[in-house]
Amino acid sequence: MRLAPVVLFVYNRPWHTQQTIEALQNNELAKESELFIYSDAAKNEQAAAKVDEVREYIKTIDGFKNITIVERDKNWGLANSIIDGVTDIVNQYGRIIVMEDDLVTSPYFLTYMNQGLETYQDEEKVASIHGYIYPINDLPETFFIRGADCWGWATWQRAWDIFEPNGQKLLDELNSKKLQKEADFNNSYSFTKMLTNQINGKNNSWAVRWYMSAFLQDMLTLYPGKSYVQNIGFDDMGTHCKTATDLFSIELNNELALSKIEIKEDIESRTKMEYFFSSSKDTFLTKIKTKITRLFI
Repeated sequence: MRLAPVVLFVYNRPWHTQQTIEALQNNELAKESELFIYSDAAKNEQAAAKVDEVREYIKTIDGFKNITIVERDKNWGLANSIIDGVTDIVNQYGRIIVMEDDLVTSPYFLTYMNQGLETYQDEEKVASIHGYIYPINDLPETFFIRGADCWGWATWQRAWDIFEPNGQKLLDELNSKKLQKEADFNNSYSFTKMLTNQINGKNNSWAVRWYMSAFLQDMLTLYPGKSYVQNIGFDDMGTHCKTATDLFSIELNNELALSKIEIKEDIESRTKMEYFFSSSKDTFLTKIKTKITRLFI
């Protein structure tokens, strides 16, 4: 199996970055994997000390086949840095695993991702492999949902080629095809509003553009029934998220569950996701929407 390079984007959170790295180091395939770390420059003087601390730390990392550090000499911002870094690496290697500095992974994360990439590499309808899933009970071991996602994911050059950075083009196509309701999980999750806010400069989300790019091409993402990723970034130490919460606290999947399945959207699992979003509107979803919007700025 040809292993994909792991690309990690970091900024000014040394504790989070260390948790992310230590979890990756505990992955079975870490020592065989190449790691690329993109370190964004500070956007202001207040961030500079923590950016320097992160940069000092990442220079001490070992436990991977090879480590390449890219230190930005100016502040690119999360969206621009990810779009540029993913494009560069996936065009070189043909496949990629993408991480941010607040994602703690199961020891089987890299195995799941690489096996998913290998299994579905020639399936043009498959856009990506995703490591995170919401805390929903009774999902299958793996399943497909239309679109793409952003918390620990992997893709191929052929799929990333369909990424459309122009949010207005995506919104125009969405409107012309009258797919807003479907894109928003039967009006249970406001992806269309997030895209509109990106167009209007209220956020700079690369992720909503990635989701919509894949969704409008009728492409699918593979999800695990139990998450291989835990997001630890929703606390007052983050740049974009200011309120501490344990809303994303889950038990990581410490088993490997991946066999090839039929390539079609799992309507039952999609319905469960819609129900999860809808039933949580006054609690979980209200907070998650606010935090995700901040995360993407």
